[in-house]
Amino acid sequence: MDVIFFDLPMWVYAALFGAAFLAGVIDAIAGGGGLITVPVLLAAGLSPAEALATNKLQGCAGTVSASYHFVKKGQVKLADMRLPILMTALGAVAGTLLVSYLDSGLLLKAVPIILIAVAIFFFFLPKVQPYIASRFSLTHVQFAVIIGTTIGFYDGLIGPGTGAFFSTAYLCLMGLTVVSATAHTKVLNATSNVASLAVFIFSGHIMWVLGIVMGIGQWVGAQIGSRLVITKGVALIRPMVIIMCLAISMKLLFQA
Repeated sequence: MDVIFFDLPMWVYAALFGAAFLAGVIDAIAGGGGLITVPVLLAAGLSPAEALATNKLQGCAGTVSASYHFVKKGQVKLADMRLPILMTALGAVAGTLLVSYLDSGLLLKAVPIILIAVAIFFFFLPKVQPYIASRFSLTHVQFAVIIGTTIGFYDGLIGPGTGAFFSTAYLCLMGLTVVSATAHTKVLNATSNVASLAVFIFSGHIMWVLGIVMGIGQWVGAQIGSRLVITKGVALIRPMVIIMCLAISMKLLFQA
């Protein structure tokens, strides 16, 4: 494992810290923080591989921070999530290992369409959730094996919209409230991030100084965002999920 450092002016570190802080707030509420952090890492001069690996390092701080807050406030019981955590981790490791071997171009083209669909779903959520929940459901074990593994794999392989996908699955298939779904989502999102990071560590692409600086910003931002989720609830989460899904979709479509 090579430890890579990156020499930049102090103002650039300050700007990256600020970007990570903003991303942490947004990601804790609705996901999609990578929409902010990956472009700024690329703009700072990192290669795509370095940007993705470093983004996982700083992103872990945000999702772990938000998860810690939700667990501390009793929104999530980790003892009940052992199997989903395990299956999500396994899926994320498998996806990350395949990054170097598979052409993800076709999958990336499908991501904007999927995210737009998620945004539409959240827009009509109050009307459709009772209908879907009354007709479709998964057991705890089924959710862990099917949803945890597949979305964890997706996060390790590509990543955009992972939080929205987990939230949608919890809302539709487990019947959770929006706040509870967001809290449980953060735990599994943190799991997939940490599992992917464990693989990326051995790739030699992580810029450790940048990742740590931005990680601090993510941690603080996620603490604020997670508090807003609990206090503001669905009134804040629904519009933020819609905005971030559409923003990520537009970004990916523009790149394509």
